[in-house]
Amino acid sequence: MTENLKIIIPMAGFGTRLRPHTWSRPKPLLSAAGDTVLGHVLKLLGSAPDVKEADFVFILGYLGDQVQRYMQNEHPQLKAHYVEQKELLGQSHALAQARAHLHGPTLIIFVDTVIETDFSQLDNEEADAVLWVKPVEDPRRFGVAALNQDGLVSGLIEKPDDISNNLAIVGIYYFKRGQDLLAAIDEQMQKGIKTKNEYFLADAIDIMLKKGLRMRTEVVDEWLDAGLPETVLETNRRLLDRGRGNSAESGREGVTLHAPVYIHPEATVENSTLGPYVSVGRGSQVRNSRIEDAILESHVIVEDCELHGSLLGERSQVRGVKGRVNIGDDSQVHGQ
Repeated sequence: MTENLKIIIPMAGFGTRLRPHTWSRPKPLLSAAGDTVLGHVLKLLGSAPDVKEADFVFILGYLGDQVQRYMQNEHPQLKAHYVEQKELLGQSHALAQARAHLHGPTLIIFVDTVIETDFSQLDNEEADAVLWVKPVEDPRRFGVAALNQDGLVSGLIEKPDDISNNLAIVGIYYFKRGQDLLAAIDEQMQKGIKTKNEYFLADAIDIMLKKGLRMRTEVVDEWLDAGLPETVLETNRRLLDRGRGNSAESGREGVTLHAPVYIHPEATVENSTLGPYVSVGRGSQVRNSRIEDAILESHVIVEDCELHGSLLGERSQVRGVKGRVNIGDDSQVHGQ
């Protein structure tokens, strides 16, 4: 690549489906398997060509300052830029806010999901664009890609009525020339082409396809949703199953672990049984408790509890509770 790769990461949404957690934190900063969702995405991008020289462009909205602090503290080596989407008018509108960076090779990744794929082939990409997809049994609740007889993308269909096209779009796109995408977005917005009253990226890509864009698909090995409390827990389970836990290094006296489990080295666990599928964040304290299938963010206190299927926000405290708990940051729950 002659120009530096641009990696555009839109994340201006409110994440309403993940409240109460997203009242106080952007959705990509929620945790699973010992890292934030954004952190897992950045690890994935390690396979992108010349990623150390790449420009990372974050499109921010509500609570965006937290993303900037996170990047400065956890990933200071990356060349990060920040733009703001003040009105939530859709995906294409979000990308238009990053117009100063939309030129040359451009990778766009939406962080609602965590995937497994290899970006290293982009250095020798022959197509004009690449669309990442995952075959699904029932595509009617997804956007899907339709292919022509040459196996190239002929169109994108939002929530199709039938299951004849089963290649669900996972939210990752590559364009050799970001400026061509920007031109299509500008045309889309000038013509007022909307879907459900928003400027969808699919409509901009449709403009490009009609002008001869050669876009191929790349099938992902793993596609994990992180948009609902239950799917965040599922993502935590799958990532732990794929080796993101540290059960072997986390043993301590009076504690029983059922792998896979992730316990931050700076967490305290006493007289408790954890797992399977538990993640415990930095500075958290667990005492006299039994926990399975749960995520404890940083500095959480759990005492005298039996919990399952639970999400506990940062600095939350749960004492004497048996069952399922889903609470945001700085919350307290006390049993009888």
